[in-house]
Amino acid sequence: MEGPQTLPIWIATMLLLLVANTIASKPSGDPFGFIKNLEGCHKGESITGLKQLKGYLQKFGYIQANNLANNDEFDDVLEEAIKNYQHNYHLHPTGILDNSTASQMMKPRCGVADRVNVTTNTQHKTLHTLAHYSFFPGPRKWPAETTHLRYRFISSRVQVPGTENIRPICAKAFQKWAQVTHFTFEEVSESSEAELEIGFFERFHGDDYPFDGTKGTLAHASAPTSGKCHFDSDERWSQNPGPNEVDLESVAVHEIGHLLGLDHSEDRNAIMFAYFGYGITKRELATDDIQGIRALYGLQ
Repeated sequence: MEGPQTLPIWIATMLLLLVANTIASKPSGDPFGFIKNLEGCHKGESITGLKQLKGYLQKFGYIQANNLANNDEFDDVLEEAIKNYQHNYHLHPTGILDNSTASQMMKPRCGVADRVNVTTNTQHKTLHTLAHYSFFPGPRKWPAETTHLRYRFISSRVQVPGTENIRPICAKAFQKWAQVTHFTFEEVSESSEAELEIGFFERFHGDDYPFDGTKGTLAHASAPTSGKCHFDSDERWSQNPGPNEVDLESVAVHEIGHLLGLDHSEDRNAIMFAYFGYGITKRELATDDIQGIRALYGLQ
């Protein structure tokens, strides 16, 4: 009997490199954790990690891409971005990455940018003057004749624990919005035509908003009339969340708000507030959410 064959050295080397690259490409599990090391930094400093902070603020809408300096310098653009972030989350607008600002930034959140109507360096956002809700620029909404929205689930390439009951969970989430609007919702098969698509994806998945593993962006959804809703399959989803799990229904209600045309709210009690947490539930629409969706569609 012949002994075991030995792989040529060049093939073995290629396999080792492939494994190493695969491991390196996996999510870290704490994509916002670097912010803790930058706490207290301010304009004029040069600290490793500020480039990542600029990327964070650009991703979530506070720095325009053409103003982004790809370096670790705390410049005027970064200071202004932090001030705008602090204004948006009702923090003291110092322009310094203080403890309260860093703590807010490190929380899990929706992947939809906070500021989408950026026209100047101050990045003003169209806000309702008497409430905290906001709309996507336009505003973007479904045409008046579109009141019945069909949704379908796109098969995931991987099994996602905690999502076994995704259909009844999403049905309940859609019903929350149906009760306060003129919309009705219907699930259809994956092969049917639908205005809305829902699916679970990981990392880079065909759009411009890659996911980042656990403790980062939880999900994102597009404004009307695109109708795409993606959940991060790396998160620990649940319908009865423990301390390290995310409540699937709560996030679904939030993302449906985006599908209907609502942007993020400054009201921490609102479903449309950008940040969320592990081990909690937040499934009911707040007054701000209801006022916002009714204002958007001219409902009484």
